Amino acid sequence: MIDLRTLRNDPDRLRVSQRTRGEDDSVVERLLELDERRRSALSSFESMRAEQKNVGRSVSKAQGEERQQILDRAKELAQQVKEADAESQRLETELNDLLRSVPNIVEEGAPPGGEDDYVVLETVGALPSFDFTPKDHLELGEALGAIDMERGAKVSGARFFYLTGVGAQLQLALLNLAMEQAIENGFVPMVPPVLVKSEAMEGTGFLGAHAAEVYQLPQDDLYLVGTSEVPLAGYHMNEIIADLPKRYVAWSSCFRREAGSYGKDTRGILRVHQFDKVEMFSYCDPENAHEEHLRLLEWEKEMLAKVELPYRVIDTAGGDLGTSAARKYDCEAWVPTQERYRELTSTSNCTDFQARRLSVRFRDEGGRTRPVATLNGTLATTRWIVAILENHQQPDGSVRVPKALQRFLGREVLEPIAK
Repeated sequence: MIDLRTLRNDPDRLRVSQRTRGEDDSVVERLLELDERRRSALSSFESMRAEQKNVGRSVSKAQGEERQQILDRAKELAQQVKEADAESQRLETELNDLLRSVPNIVEEGAPPGGEDDYVVLETVGALPSFDFTPKDHLELGEALGAIDMERGAKVSGARFFYLTGVGAQLQLALLNLAMEQAIENGFVPMVPPVLVKSEAMEGTGFLGAHAAEVYQLPQDDLYLVGTSEVPLAGYHMNEIIADLPKRYVAWSSCFRREAGSYGKDTRGILRVHQFDKVEMFSYCDPENAHEEHLRLLEWEKEMLAKVELPYRVIDTAGGDLGTSAARKYDCEAWVPTQERYRELTSTSNCTDFQARRLSVRFRDEGGRTRPVATLNGTLATTRWIVAILENHQQPDGSVRVPKALQRFLGREVLEPIAK
């Protein structure tokens, strides 16, 4: 959640952030009012409690009528203290509930607006030029014996699939390459749990506006993660950590309900309910978060270069940041048959927003405990197969394997299988 001291000292910063996101900025006044009432109620409670203690100490010294008056006052104060405590706690709960509904403060420089108001920061690589009609990834994948949507739907329903043969090998090659790159850059590799408690899901900001995207197991009070950002953010929950930055990279399956996406990207494996992903995650000093964010972006770009894809980098607009991110950069690869760029990676600077909710802290140079900053970034996912197949296809339906992946696959070209 946002820092109350920041809110009190610079309320206009949150007002600007809310407008950048397209959200209601009147929440600032409601927060300030609640905060003032809570502090006033707490002050009254503490004042009454102090008087109650003084009266209690004077009972033993009083006699006769004076003693009875003091006892009556003590009884009266006891009720007042109880009521003041209840009011203070009620206002504290109300304030915290409202705070948890407010998204992170947007980083200065992020573009305002909604999903279509991003800013293109750079475009990398030449778009492929075909002297034949290119096939889409599903047609290519089926011919290669790499993707089986029909049996995926038979077994699990819409938006499920099997990766088979070279399709399974291609995903393993891609994700192994991503893990290898991250480990070479000092990341600690992890295979995290994909079922998490509500504290971890809520702490990372996925049970608010994004709750409809999440699969829940009510009987166990557990949630299936849509990204390993969640278990990685929860890894140091309720801890004071040292030796920043701490960088982890996780390989996990991810699950998304895709609520609200009816009719969108129904063909192939672009938008599905289950996929695998390699995710980078960093805990760092908030003062270094902006620079750390740019490092994560550079590692994503390095990975995209290895699989030889044309892409662009966009600065995501405020209204498309999600609850926790203060700034987000997406790398979008060119998909030839759609004649458009589609998101392959996303890296978010969540500043100290998640860490406040999850109580992840560090000691600064003065020895004070402060919330860390958390950042995340995609390094590879199943979706990359879409762009790899389409951009590297050849006239006979075969697909050239990017050089960096050839040693994992043991071949230079994926050939259609005989039917």
